[in-house]
Amino acid sequence: MLPIARGIYSGLANITRNSRGALHTASALRCKAESSTEENDAAANEGEGEDNASGTAPDPKDRSKAIPVETSIRYLKSAAYKQTYGEDFVWTQYRRNHKGMYAPRKTRKTCIRQNRISTGNPCPICRDEYLVLDYRNTELLEQFISPHSGDVLSYSKTGLCQKSHLRLMVAVQQARDSGYLTYDVPFREYDYDEYYGQEQKQKA
Repeated sequence: MLPIARGIYSGLANITRNSRGALHTASALRCKAESSTEENDAAANEGEGEDNASGTAPDPKDRSKAIPVETSIRYLKSAAYKQTYGEDFVWTQYRRNHKGMYAPRKTRKTCIRQNRISTGNPCPICRDEYLVLDYRNTELLEQFISPHSGDVLSYSKTGLCQKSHLRLMVAVQQARDSGYLTYDVPFREYDYDEYYGQEQKQKA
C-alpha cells in the first residue's frame, strides 16, 4: 500500500505544479497586455495634449483671446453669420434655462469667469466670441434697440447676462454721443404766453 500511496502523492504534486505554472504564465501574459494597453493610452493622451497645445483643436469655451471690433463688423456681413442666425436677431432664438415654470426676474450676473465660459447656456453675446459690443459696431447695437421707443431692450427679453447688458448700455450711450446712432429728442410743450404775453401786452 505504501508504494501506491507514494505514486498517488507524486502524481498530485506534479499536477499541482503544472497548474500553478500555467496560472502564473496566464497572469504574466495578462499583466503584459494590460501594461501595453496603458502605455498606448498614455501615448494617445500625450498626442492629444500636443495637438491641443499646437492649436489644432481650440477650446470652444476659452475667451482669453480679444477679438477686434473690425473683425466683428466683417463677421456680421459674412455668410457664416447668415447661416447661423439667418434674418433673425442674435437673441431671437435664445431660450433661458431656469428651474420651475416662471423665469427669474434677473438673468445671471455673468457667463464668463476667469476668461472661460462657466455655464452650459451662455447668453447670446457671451456664446459667440465674434459678437463684440462696441460703439462702432452699430449693426449689432441696433438689434438691441426698440424701433418704436428707441430704448434699449430689457435683459428679460434679450436674455443677456447682467455684465453684457451693462456693456451694451455703455456702448449704446457712447455711440449716441459720438454720432454713430441717431435718436429722437423728447418733445416738450411750452406755454409761450409766459414768454411773449407780457411783451405783447406792453406794446398794446
